[in-house]
Amino acid sequence: MEVTYLKELSLNILDITQNSITAGSKLIYITIRETDQEMLISVKDDGCGMSKELLKSVTDPFCTTRKTRKVGLGIPLFRLAAEQTGGYLEIKSTSVSDDPVNHGTETTALFYKNHLDFTPLGDIISTLCTIFQDCDGFDIVFTHILPDGREVSADTRQFKQVLDGVPLNNPDVLVWIRDYLSEQYKN
Repeated sequence: MEVTYLKELSLNILDITQNSITAGSKLIYITIRETDQEMLISVKDDGCGMSKELLKSVTDPFCTTRKTRKVGLGIPLFRLAAEQTGGYLEIKSTSVSDDPVNHGTETTALFYKNHLDFTPLGDIISTLCTIFQDCDGFDIVFTHILPDGREVSADTRQFKQVLDGVPLNNPDVLVWIRDYLSEQYKN
């Protein structure tokens, strides 16, 4: 049986972040922690969260909250990509009805990078620029701790403060953000 999955983990990050946006999140943390052997990816939001029933079935490909189709493959494929390396996927969620103050979802996946089936991170800069260009009603805090201990980070709250009303989807702003992230990765 051949399994098809997203060819870059950054595309899984895009998918999980889109779920957070759909859940009404105002603040989303995307964190990547790498060592030479492991990559831990976490997306944490303050969205409406999931009911206990939905949380139990969210990794089932035939479970989706979408009305346009009856399958949701993003989370199951992310889980498969992690488990194929010997890693795992964990989802913690508290619904707004269970806790009106401290609600949201955190999706964490661990990958073993030296495994034959490890999917590369891919073009995280383009993924972030795609997310940032639609950042009107929410903010993103991105942190990538690299194997050598260096940290690459971006916070749309800071960008918005400096830009003073200029939208993040302005083409010149997106070029600046791409260059800003590229410089951090190069150093």
